[in-house]
Amino acid sequence: MSLDEKMVKKIDMNKKFGKVAVLLGGKSGEREVSLKSGAAVLAALQAQGVDAHGFDPREKPLHDLESFDRIFINLHGRFGEDGCIQGALEMLHIPYTGSGVMASAIGMDKWRTKLLWRAMDVFTPDFELVTANSDFAAIEAKLGLPLFVKPANEGSSIGISKVKQSGGLEAAYKIAAEADPLVIAEKFVDGGEYTVGIIGDGKGEFMALPIIRIVPKNEFYDFEAKYLRNDTEYLCPCGLSAEKETQIQQEALLAFRAIGCRGWGRVDFLMDSAGNHYFIEINTSPGMTDHSLVPMAAKAAGISFEDLVVRILELADVG
Repeated sequence: MSLDEKMVKKIDMNKKFGKVAVLLGGKSGEREVSLKSGAAVLAALQAQGVDAHGFDPREKPLHDLESFDRIFINLHGRFGEDGCIQGALEMLHIPYTGSGVMASAIGMDKWRTKLLWRAMDVFTPDFELVTANSDFAAIEAKLGLPLFVKPANEGSSIGISKVKQSGGLEAAYKIAAEADPLVIAEKFVDGGEYTVGIIGDGKGEFMALPIIRIVPKNEFYDFEAKYLRNDTEYLCPCGLSAEKETQIQQEALLAFRAIGCRGWGRVDFLMDSAGNHYFIEINTSPGMTDHSLVPMAAKAAGISFEDLVVRILELADVG
């Protein structure tokens, strides 16, 4: 591309999007991941000629966002993915990427997501809410071992434990409760972990991206496997039959809509050894690092990283 062509493209992008803030960092336990994600998105937008600027809400007051025309949210976890920043942007009336206040808040809460999915007949593993006063032995007996214990309102596998031995639930609960007072125990599903990326088409419809199978070398797909190790395998094609993949993609779209999501996101699911699938959580502000899943799936669908971030930005909305 010649210098003149680049200038024309930049003018077109500025006319289309105006001044864009990429929100990154924040103050959740996923700050470092968000900084890395945000840096990748910022570079991609700038390479496409977008007048994009990094903005860390931990370092700057939110009212400084009033000088921007559009917001690309690349915050993860609390205050970024849970409806808080979305509510602030609604008050400022600035279009932003991803889901709105309600869907972000519900999607961040694994327990309430599961309750809603159950009401919509979306398959999810059996689960129990756990408190300090729970009958831990009874929950272990009901769900069986092994089982997973999770903070309901955390991401990036923070605070998650796999309980493999009888009597281990109480200790796992205490670890999870350090991250969030709302804790769930979830039945173990033994056939592998998968994910479905979803992106809107700008016309009110959504496209499910190719499914990725995740094969960690750790006990499960924990923080280390997600962000630090280089030996986690990501398989796309995922190994499912074309018929099964299409079925799960359609059900993932249902799970996405059930929460009220918009723009883009990711739905994670597990397969059991009998070939049954169970959705476990939804991500309304997925990672965009070099280990991240939505960019991998988009690439498999023929969408480059730079085109992906521009497409997400095009879907920015308010209200």
